[in-house]
Amino acid sequence: MSEARAFIAGLPKAELHVHLVGSASVDTVLQLARKHPEGGVPTEQGELERFYQFHDFAHFIAVYIAVNGLVRTADDVEALTFGVAGDLAAQQVRYAEVTVTPDSHLLLGIEPDGLAAALNSARKRARDVLGIELAWIFDIPGELGITSGERTINWVERFAPAGSVGFGLGGPEVGVPRAQFAEVFARARALGLASVPHAGEITGPETIWESIRELGAQRIGHGISAIRDPVLMAYLVDHGIALDVGPTSNVCTRAVADLASHPLPDLIRAGVIVTVNSDDPGMFSTSLNREYMLVHQSMGLSLDDLTEVARAAVRVSFCSADLRQRLLAEIDAYAGPG
Repeated sequence: MSEARAFIAGLPKAELHVHLVGSASVDTVLQLARKHPEGGVPTEQGELERFYQFHDFAHFIAVYIAVNGLVRTADDVEALTFGVAGDLAAQQVRYAEVTVTPDSHLLLGIEPDGLAAALNSARKRARDVLGIELAWIFDIPGELGITSGERTINWVERFAPAGSVGFGLGGPEVGVPRAQFAEVFARARALGLASVPHAGEITGPETIWESIRELGAQRIGHGISAIRDPVLMAYLVDHGIALDVGPTSNVCTRAVADLASHPLPDLIRAGVIVTVNSDDPGMFSTSLNREYMLVHQSMGLSLDDLTEVARAAVRVSFCSADLRQRLLAEIDAYAGPG
């Protein structure tokens, strides 16, 4: 296993599904919790680790909202973003599409232009200092409904920083119909942003179908329930719609019982494009390298398979054509031509 671990550690990678707030390390969250003790997030490490033991998906969302409430200034956003970039760069991640939830920050009083400036500054520092390219996917917190969707797209239309590539929908899947956000997503697509909603993690294939039909989804966050619908899987294959999967996340939120029962290998065997991601690594005590190792150990993917997963992430990313070509060439130089 040490050979596999070393191979994964050095493999150039792209991370396509990672949330800014959920990526905050335990140390970072403790610092913010101590700065804002009234936020209700534990201020001691042991208590915070217990706080991160999720009972189900709804509990996870509640915890995520509480931690998000600690990020109250543009400086907090910039520090958090640069910290995430450092964690990713240390894992040989060359390009990352970071999901940011603007409305959550704006509702806490961060100025609209200040939020954009913080992301711009962190992105430039990440490129100049760490050699990693960051891009942004802006998502709607689904639990806040269509009014949040409208606030989010209004901000994006006026303030979207450099590197904005996608528009998404997060939060609960149950009780949050995707169709209500159709017009908002149409406005995002008109700006050239790709549609990348979460769907089909804890709900069935119908949520994925709705995201495709109503929101024009080009990639799906999670989407693991597609395994239950052969017609949907065939559609995903025929249209090149990838699933951005976070195996540990799916276990922690009880979307699947354990890694052994995770549908990722079956989805790949069916020809569905699957990328491996860390989702909320700070909350799930994981990392992108650990996710690659887990699918190798627990799901039987070979090192060649993992290399193909890395290539797939680059191919379905929303980076520039030049960067895509460079990243694929770098993977080939490391692992051999695919």
